[in-house]
Amino acid sequence: MDQASGLRTIVQSNTVARSQKSPKNPGPRSIPRVVAVTSGKGGVGKSHCVGSLALALTKIGKRVVVVDADVGLANMDILFNLRPRYNISHVLSGEKKLEEVMVTTGQGVRIVPGGSGFANFTQLSDGEKLNLLSEFEVLGETTDFLLVDTGAGISSNVLYFNAAADEILVVATREPTSITDAYALMKVLSKEYGTRHFKLLVNMVESEKEAKSVYASLSGAIDKFLKNVVLEYFGSIPMDINLQKAVLKRSTVVEYAPQSPAAKSLGELAEKMARSPIRPGSDGNIKFFMRRIFELDRDR
Repeated sequence: MDQASGLRTIVQSNTVARSQKSPKNPGPRSIPRVVAVTSGKGGVGKSHCVGSLALALTKIGKRVVVVDADVGLANMDILFNLRPRYNISHVLSGEKKLEEVMVTTGQGVRIVPGGSGFANFTQLSDGEKLNLLSEFEVLGETTDFLLVDTGAGISSNVLYFNAAADEILVVATREPTSITDAYALMKVLSKEYGTRHFKLLVNMVESEKEAKSVYASLSGAIDKFLKNVVLEYFGSIPMDINLQKAVLKRSTVVEYAPQSPAAKSLGELAEKMARSPIRPGSDGNIKFFMRRIFELDRDR
């Protein structure tokens, strides 16, 4: 038996043990949505979109956790003006519990700081993965949305987190390089991991018509070259000087200028995200997210 098989056996045994201890009629409980927010290239405002959506979701009563998985460029703590003492590497090593690492913003968004913890995620030991799995399972009872801020591009870490998530939200701009790199990301995910559904968020546009043009370009290329892959138009965020001002103030535009065009658009997108049903066939919970990581290791 290889190590990965041994780990999966342990995980299954722990799950059975917990289910036997659970009450027969525990009543309804929420199922967390795991959404990876990603991009083909940097500089498209991805992390700001994550932070703003998290805050907007919190404002409408959703319980949100953000995992900063942008390796080497982790900046969610900067966006919320936080100074975390620990990061997820301390959870992987078993030094700290997830609740000890998480920091909560003044607005109620819970952040799992990044740092160097995910630098070699594809090479984590089985023990480290088991630690992470058990910790994330706890979040399932207290979380409505788990937003994963991935890195940009097609590195192994970016691909792993996208492939393991329940939903993938691709952020792009009108720039030709952003469009090209977004297509490249979706192509790799579809061909190497079998991902078939993506959502597109077009950032920093002059108009909705411009955003739809970006979507038409990407959707046309996907229809022509990628079989059985669907790109759904999620929405757009207008060009807004308040976005730059918010970043300089170490804040999100939703907090810095709540009545600005960008903030209003993000609020509408958060409501749309909260209303949208989980796609058929999606497990949509945190345990599934981490188990998919194990499956990806096994299949590669």
